[in-house]
Amino acid sequence: MRVAGTAIPRTITTLRTIMVTFMTSIAVTITTITTAMPMLMTTNTDGLGLEASEQAALFRLMTWLSPSFPVGSFSYSSGIEWAVEAGDIKDMTALQEWLAAMLVDGAGFCDGTFLCHAHRAASERNAKSLAGISELAAAFTPSRERHLETIAQGRAFVEIARSAWNCDALDLLPQDRAAEIAYPVAVGVVAAGHRIPLHPALHAFLHAVTSNWISAGVRLIPLGQTDSQRALATLEPVIAITAEKSERASLDDLGSATFRADIASMRHETQYTRLFRS
Repeated sequence: MRVAGTAIPRTITTLRTIMVTFMTSIAVTITTITTAMPMLMTTNTDGLGLEASEQAALFRLMTWLSPSFPVGSFSYSSGIEWAVEAGDIKDMTALQEWLAAMLVDGAGFCDGTFLCHAHRAASERNAKSLAGISELAAAFTPSRERHLETIAQGRAFVEIARSAWNCDALDLLPQDRAAEIAYPVAVGVVAAGHRIPLHPALHAFLHAVTSNWISAGVRLIPLGQTDSQRALATLEPVIAITAEKSERASLDDLGSATFRADIASMRHETQYTRLFRS
């Protein structure tokens, strides 16, 4: 009995030692995680670091140019609806060729150029230059519906930005709610106001526009979701070419050679049955 009585206190002491060691280990782990948290917030699983500014830029571009951002982009087809009805676009290959032309030689290049010049003017705080760019962009649409498309989205983008993503650069734009601000100009100004570099902002914008065009084609032709992703993958180098062309272009270089797409946007105005506003 004396041996058993001696063993019990020793067992209790051992258990206490184990518990103290365990709790100390937990405390050290918590301290380590807390100390490392800033690093975890800026480092991915591959160990490649992202600066806080880069994280913010990526987050904002993904938000602003997401289909869920409420500018109503889903309701516009840029004339693709008429092109499908007329038989110009019948399958994925035809859609890819149509969109490649629109990117390099049509609305993609023009809107990309306006975005670039708006971004530079806003970065330089040049309100006079920005006003001229804004007026030219609003006047540079080939049809009533294309004008509606860019102005309605531009106005919505500016209003949402002022409410949720306000920045000083927005003060460079006309404060009149009736002012016509084209969509690429609005995106360029807000991106500059949040110090997002031009190159990623331009690529994200062109990718979003192309994705919206493809989405219209998916619903109109129709295409499957897999085909839509094949189309977007095929157009990736075309988007890159368009971005490079837009970055180099002056306002004097603006011009379009996509006559059939322009006619499509005009014919859509009187199309009998329509899903889209343009």
